[in-house]
Amino acid sequence: MKLKINKEFLLRHLFSLVVFVVLGGWFGFDAFIRYPRTNERDLYVSIEKSEPHDKVDLKSFKAQKIETQRLFTLFALLAATGVGLHLLVVSLFKFEFDDEGFVVASKRYSYSDIKSVDASKWEKKGILVISGDGFRAKLDAWHHFGVKEFYAKCPKKS
Repeated sequence: MKLKINKEFLLRHLFSLVVFVVLGGWFGFDAFIRYPRTNERDLYVSIEKSEPHDKVDLKSFKAQKIETQRLFTLFALLAATGVGLHLLVVSLFKFEFDDEGFVVASKRYSYSDIKSVDASKWEKKGILVISGDGFRAKLDAWHHFGVKEFYAKCPKKS
C-alpha cells in the first residue's frame, strides 16, 4: 500500500496558500500602486475616516502607510511560501508497505530492520517515527492516508 496525501489536509493548506497569496497581492497593490498614486490628504481620509488635523504630517503618514503595506506584503508572501513548501514536501514524500516490509527513500526494508519506533505522539497526533540503519521516517496520519494501517503492521519497539 502506498501512502496517499490526505485530501482534507491538502484542501485546507491549499486554501491557506490561496488566502496568503491573495492577501499578499492586495497589500502589494496598496503598497506599490494605490498608495503612491493617492495624494497625502486623500490617503489620510480614506484610512482614518476623518479630515487631518493641523499637527498631522501627511507626507510622513503616507510614507509610513506605504512601508506598512510593503511589510504586510512580505509577511503574507513568506507565509504563502512556507505553506507551499510544506505542501510540496508532504506531497513528494514516498512511502509504501506490504506484509513483508516497506520502501522509504527508494530502498526496501523489512520490518525487522526497524531499530526504533517512537510512538509517543501517536495517540494525540497520529505521528510515528521509525528508524533503523540507513533510514528514518516520520509518518503523520494527518498528512497521509495509510499511516494507521502501517502502524498496525509495525513492530512496537522503543
